Amino acid sequence: MAIDWKKYDPGECYDELISTPGYARAPTRNLAAWLRSLSDEDLQLRKLDAELAIIDKGVTFTVYSEGENIDRAWPYDIIPRVIPLREWRKTEAGLKQRLQALNLFIDDLYHDQKIIRDKVVPKSLISESKGFREECIGITPAYKVWAHICGSDLVRDNDGTIYVLEDNLRVPSGVSYMIENREVTKRVLPELFENNTILPVDDYPDRLQEMLQSISPSRRARPEIVVLTPGIYNSAYFEHAFLARSMSAELVEGSDLMVDKDDYVYMKTIQGMARVDVIYRRIDDQFLDPEVFNPDSALGVPGLMRAWRKGNVALANAPGCGVADDKVVYSYVPDIIRYYLDADPLLPNVPTYRCHNKKECKHVLANLEKMVVKPANESGGYGMLVGPQSTAKERNEFKRLIRSNPRNYIGQPALKLSTAPTLCDHNVEPRHLDLRPFILQGKETFVTAGGLTRVAMRQGSLVVNSSQGGGSKDTWIVDNEKN
Repeated sequence: MAIDWKKYDPGECYDELISTPGYARAPTRNLAAWLRSLSDEDLQLRKLDAELAIIDKGVTFTVYSEGENIDRAWPYDIIPRVIPLREWRKTEAGLKQRLQALNLFIDDLYHDQKIIRDKVVPKSLISESKGFREECIGITPAYKVWAHICGSDLVRDNDGTIYVLEDNLRVPSGVSYMIENREVTKRVLPELFENNTILPVDDYPDRLQEMLQSISPSRRARPEIVVLTPGIYNSAYFEHAFLARSMSAELVEGSDLMVDKDDYVYMKTIQGMARVDVIYRRIDDQFLDPEVFNPDSALGVPGLMRAWRKGNVALANAPGCGVADDKVVYSYVPDIIRYYLDADPLLPNVPTYRCHNKKECKHVLANLEKMVVKPANESGGYGMLVGPQSTAKERNEFKRLIRSNPRNYIGQPALKLSTAPTLCDHNVEPRHLDLRPFILQGKETFVTAGGLTRVAMRQGSLVVNSSQGGGSKDTWIVDNEKN
């Protein structure tokens, strides 16, 4: 039985494909009509083809469960998510503005701290931040850029407004899945690429390589770039290997690198030692250099911070950039943009209540059943309360947690996240989603054409993280509104 869009009802939520039952939004009409022409048998065969392609390509992610590392095939839905180019250009400009301001903010914190002296951001917020590294004070990376790769999570409310939900500035992941989603979609839905003008995403590795080359401290025409991974048991190891291979860079672990007496970084190879110019690191600050951070770390490189401080190697992202990854700092980003750029934010934050503010904390505690409460430095959907889907016992526990450490929590109203049609068994049903575009900043700034759309595969769920049972979709930026 073919898809009947008249029976597809997204309810009160903004649906990315269907405006009202039976009617597709203008940029998605080609897709909706083509999907309607397929039989259920054809849809299921294409879904199976996609699943086999993912297994064949080895596209996996790791879930940590009950002390075990479980490798799973990447969850993927074959129905793409469509965003019109005209809207995307506005979003792209807002993302560039945001990362520019955040990098100015981070650089200021490790130098003059003007924003604190001018009382735009409270001093206690930074002094109590887990991401602020005193070891980075006085260091000036190339172009004064600290966060070279950023993954900002975007959501759309039921009135169509796009909000920034959070910024991921330390070691953001997911871009390899964005690229693989496109490859699988081209394989199982090839006809759609004949009649739609879809912006490409496969240029990301080239753009990443160009950005990393631009921050190299050496004048070599081809700087030596390596991707530093914690190893095969890390949940994002597939991505580490994918990006290294795509850039023709070496994938290394800490034991493959060493710092010499002159504070230069070298890589051990079968031909001997090779000097390293740029390290794209995919391990957290505290494991980078056992001489400076965690002395028990076997993942890092002794002396790496000395080499970086002397300007002998570039690190992306730079240590210390996690100070702007703090979800309480996130609530100040509109003020940060106004302070450094003298401009209003092009993309709004989700309204946010800071629990370190007594009045705002009182509001959060009184409205937990309507709020999403997040800890300042967790990721992956862990440690948060989704009020509308919580139990009284869970809300009482969060009251205790907030009262014991109000600085560590923010509250946000639970938005009615937008939905998109998703193939669930033999039915097409609305599922909530978000979007993680990737922004690169070095000498120049680049934004992916779309990003990684993550889907809450469970009906009614607002949690889209793959570690929490979420899936993903290919994301199309289309220039066919006139069609």
